[in-house]
Amino acid sequence: MKGGNYNRFRGRHLSVTLITLIFTTIILWVSEKNPSITTLLTGQDQFTWPSSEYHTDTVNNSSVSMRPKGHIEEFFFEEITAEETEELVHKDLAQVLLVKPSGLLDGMKYASLLLAWRLSIGMNITMIISHGICNYAKGQWVADSRRPLYSGFGCKQWLSEMWACRLTQRLDFSYEGYRWLPNNCEMPEFERSAFLRRMQDKTIAFIGDSLGRQQFQSLMCMATGGEMSPEVEDVGKEYGLVKARGAKRPDGWAFRFPNTNTTILYYWSSTLADLVPINSTDPRSNVAMHLDRPPAFMRKYLHRFDVLVLNTGHHWNRGKLTANRWVMYVNGKPNDDSKLVSMGGAKNFTAYSISKWLDSQLPYLPRLKAFFRTISPRHFRNGDWNTGGSCDNTTPLTEGREVLQDQSSDEVVEGAVKGTRIKLLDITAISDLRDEGHISHYSVRATGGINDCLHWCLPGIPDTWNELLAAQI
Repeated sequence: MKGGNYNRFRGRHLSVTLITLIFTTIILWVSEKNPSITTLLTGQDQFTWPSSEYHTDTVNNSSVSMRPKGHIEEFFFEEITAEETEELVHKDLAQVLLVKPSGLLDGMKYASLLLAWRLSIGMNITMIISHGICNYAKGQWVADSRRPLYSGFGCKQWLSEMWACRLTQRLDFSYEGYRWLPNNCEMPEFERSAFLRRMQDKTIAFIGDSLGRQQFQSLMCMATGGEMSPEVEDVGKEYGLVKARGAKRPDGWAFRFPNTNTTILYYWSSTLADLVPINSTDPRSNVAMHLDRPPAFMRKYLHRFDVLVLNTGHHWNRGKLTANRWVMYVNGKPNDDSKLVSMGGAKNFTAYSISKWLDSQLPYLPRLKAFFRTISPRHFRNGDWNTGGSCDNTTPLTEGREVLQDQSSDEVVEGAVKGTRIKLLDITAISDLRDEGHISHYSVRATGGINDCLHWCLPGIPDTWNELLAAQI
């Protein structure tokens, strides 16, 4: 719901709540003078609920209400359905009125309050239900002149040159001028100071492939406003993230904002499988790719994280396995399960395995909020990355601006987290509409060659992923 509509909704809701309270006060006063009136309204026996006949519902993730398994809708107007009733028990008055009387109100006064709530619902049912269910992955792209969130010419301290499209020969940057508006969700504007205050004394960790690295760099730019920030400390050594001898780069990076003690880090793990050289003394050794074991880095440092974002997807192909000399292992030995020979089968198995393991750890780490981000879509046309594929479109939203589906386009990750405590960070369908936001054939040094229709320009689409993440933390 848009801000203006939401404010009007709240205003009407508060007005009716005030009317309801006045009405309730009158009923309570009358009931004190003549209890028989309240008895006529409803019988006290109807509110004597056996302890075995209630469900517990979490309300706003902090309080629990007790409601009977059935018959609640009998107290409302006939046109209110069971589904609508389920929605209503999460509203303001429901948190008070659907609690069994425990001495503060006797049964008759409680009945009067419930009757008053019934009248309130009668006046509010349309606008309450129209508020709907929040779904961050369902909504539309809208133009926003306040974008981007940081300068495409700045952020050189954090942003890889190859992803800074403002530094290339590209001339059209209209892809920067849009924000995602989810259906029925309040998603406040990202403000870096407020975000860092919320993340005081917390550590945010991204573990995944190069698209995870893009999301990490995006958040660093968002949190600094893209400005040089010499006060931000490199704390990679605390996590063993140092450049090994002969390596092009370390396995990841970690930076800390000293004013709020907020740490943001990234660790490269393209498949989320644990990689261990079969012969540690031979640099040309094959590498055991343990499909059923999370990376050692994650196992070692999980207790230090407050927010964890996982992703995988594009490295699950035969070429990557061959080039990296990865050999699939399960149960500590080379894989002999024919179902896991295919890349799809191995990827699915790993996604489910790591989700199951992570879910088993979360009860011991109550402050940790874990997310599994869905796959970032590719947009190669007329070929692939190595067969002449391209993505030359620069006109935003040529494929539409709205996502209407309820299910995720990444069925693997959605299935892996289902029934766990891990949250789905669903970005696939919304990113699929933004094919103009890729790096394409542009480069910093004006060299021809392969099109990049996998990674995104920054500022760009990964900034939205982080806005969705910030809204759900």
